[in-house]
Amino acid sequence: MATAQATDNKLPGELKDVPGWFPPLDQVIFTWLLDRQETGGFKGDLLELGAYMGKSAILLGRHRQDGEEFTVCDLFGGEAPDGANRAETAKSYSSLTRQAFERNYLSFHDALPRVLEAPTSVIPQEVAPGSCRFVHIDASHLYEHVRDDIGAAQDILVPDGVVVLDDFRSEHTPGVSVATWEAVLNRGLRPICLTTQKLYGTWSDPEAVQEELLEMLRSRSDVGLSVQEAAGHRLIRARAQKGMQAPPFPRSRHYEEPRPQAPSTPAPAPVPAPRPSRSRARRIGVDLLPPIVTRAVRRARAGRS
Repeated sequence: MATAQATDNKLPGELKDVPGWFPPLDQVIFTWLLDRQETGGFKGDLLELGAYMGKSAILLGRHRQDGEEFTVCDLFGGEAPDGANRAETAKSYSSLTRQAFERNYLSFHDALPRVLEAPTSVIPQEVAPGSCRFVHIDASHLYEHVRDDIGAAQDILVPDGVVVLDDFRSEHTPGVSVATWEAVLNRGLRPICLTTQKLYGTWSDPEAVQEELLEMLRSRSDVGLSVQEAAGHRLIRARAQKGMQAPPFPRSRHYEEPRPQAPSTPAPAPVPAPRPSRSRARRIGVDLLPPIVTRAVRRARAGRS
């Protein structure tokens, strides 16, 4: 069994402890699609292009079935293929290292996936055509690279296989948007659904999976839905409602139960200030004077105050 080495960062105890952008709704849809494939006897390899610190790869790795291969391709801070890609890597992924990815992945799994420390352009030579059932594309945000990644996914997916495109409508990634909608309009990609962050698609007829997905999402109270038609495509838009939780996921081998906190000691009740004592002469006067005189004296004093 491979082992992970600790670094300055704390080893993750739960999936939420792994750095990365993988919202609860996308975790739900990933899990549902992969479970649906497996329940239906669907076979094929898994592929992730762009892994960052391993958050989505850890979830994908749990769905690798016997006889299947899971491949992860990322530069991991290595040499980018061109100047624009080098600038993007330096700006967005300077902290990414293969060691960090492996450390996180091995916190949840006994062995690593097949790791390609290379640009995603190697995929056509490294992954056989028609071999994958699920491809997650989350590598470069540059149009030319995303366009080629989508083309590679089309070639390596089996019929009814699923491709997931990350950041397809983020403000800072217009290249992904152009490449994604170009694939929908001109290259036969059929959307299954859209979330805030990802487009799920297939090059097969999406109707059956869309109907089942709609049924699942409509049964949840933490998902908002809308269905639109555009350019001959049914677009299912899903959005997380406030407070949505990620689906259950096994804890890592490093998980530690939170230590119970000692009950806090209640603050002592405030001690009332002592009433000012009356002088001895005043006490004697109150005791000796007739009550009618005492009351008259008190009324006179109250009138002066």
